Amino acid sequence: MTLMNTTVLDWVLVDLADETTAIVSVLGGLRQGSWSAPTPATGWSILDQVSHLAYFDDATLLALQDPAAFLAQRDELLALGDRFPDVVAERHRHLGPHECLAWFTRSRRALLGAYAQADPAYRLPWYGPDMGLASSATGRLMETWAHGQDVVDTVGLVRPATTRLRSVADLGIRTFAFSFALHGQPHPTTRVRVELTGPQGEVWTWGPEQAIDRVTGAALDFCLVVTQRRNVLDTGLQVTGAVATAWMQIAQAYAGAAGTGRPADQFLPVSPS
Repeated sequence: MTLMNTTVLDWVLVDLADETTAIVSVLGGLRQGSWSAPTPATGWSILDQVSHLAYFDDATLLALQDPAAFLAQRDELLALGDRFPDVVAERHRHLGPHECLAWFTRSRRALLGAYAQADPAYRLPWYGPDMGLASSATGRLMETWAHGQDVVDTVGLVRPATTRLRSVADLGIRTFAFSFALHGQPHPTTRVRVELTGPQGEVWTWGPEQAIDRVTGAALDFCLVVTQRRNVLDTGLQVTGAVATAWMQIAQAYAGAAGTGRPADQFLPVSPS
């Protein structure tokens, strides 16, 4: 499917459905005991990772179908402070693996259907600014891929890189200013050139070609950094310039409080194949 024949939303929904199939396949093959294994996200098990995805799929569906109810639920969560994702995890630890996986697959199926049927002009409320449908679906894709990375890291699997990484990378770039704002830093005016190599050898680029500040390397490595699943020092990314260097230390493609990232030397580099 290409953007010449479809809308951006249609394109992202295909990617989201495919990413869902990929992680469900991994989860369905896990031993029951693996669901309680600690993941690289401190204090979270695999079950916590999956219940997080399911809960926020349901929240997105609510934002699409009943914005007032979503806002009430959102305010209840935000009143808990920065640890509200941990509270969501704690509230669902009574679930068994099969029950949790069934919840996630059911919620994701409903959400995909709701996206496809929604008014393309609709903007749904969220935990930050309101979002268009394509941005919302891209966020769910990024979250699915990122939490899926925590799952495969826990059980020692290596996933193949796919062209779905382009949407994750694009979100990582679009959250450039957001990442600095989370840390109370002004938005740099310096433009950064990003050149990433996709899984089939294609090159994806953003920013002015003549920029001094640059990030180059594998798309997989970039996505791991902007979702805070790897420290930039544990990747093969080449980073040049003060602004690009600062960005790669704090890049964050997801909403919420500023993440602490992952320490260096926690992982060996991930093979993109």
